[in-house]
Amino acid sequence: MTGLTGAYVPGGSFLHRLPAGAKLAGLALSCTALLLLRSPAALAGAAAVVVLLYAVSGVGVAAAWAQVRPVRWFAVALFCVQLVFADLPAAASSTLRVVLAVALAGLVTLTTRTSALMACLERCLAPVRFAGLDPFRLSLLLSLTLRSVPVMADLVTRVREAQRARGIERSARAFAVPLVVGALRHADALGEALAARGLDD
Repeated sequence: MTGLTGAYVPGGSFLHRLPAGAKLAGLALSCTALLLLRSPAALAGAAAVVVLLYAVSGVGVAAAWAQVRPVRWFAVALFCVQLVFADLPAAASSTLRVVLAVALAGLVTLTTRTSALMACLERCLAPVRFAGLDPFRLSLLLSLTLRSVPVMADLVTRVREAQRARGIERSARAFAVPLVVGALRHADALGEALAARGLDD
């Protein structure tokens, strides 16, 4: 299933060896902790920890940057909006909180095989059998959704950059058409990958 997205980066770090369940639980706890941290200094410390985790994971600078690159303009916009309605420390804290949460989620996907992630989600969703639902298909849906978010965010970024290069960044049509086409191509690629694995019915 790793070939569906290509987000996983093979490695032998302790993060790679951790069970998927432990990483998902750690992600939930870390994001909760980020919400509780208020001062920029505390969040700067959290950022240092995230950078250290990426360094220890050995996924590489390019893979690390790819996780936060799609949200860079959103982060800039969020900072500017927060700066209008709040002070500088609050704006910096809110923006850094979002970026760190995205980075941590990216680290989980980079160090966890899709098959392991699905297996963990399937175990957690086992009780839905009593409602007549298939835990495997639900876990597949959640896993693909998780993996597709950065893909779509990167697609938006590339479309915006192409608009700016052509000098038509104010055109809604020039943004919507390539975005929809790119999204459909991504959906087709996923459909073909699922069909090749016998999961198209």
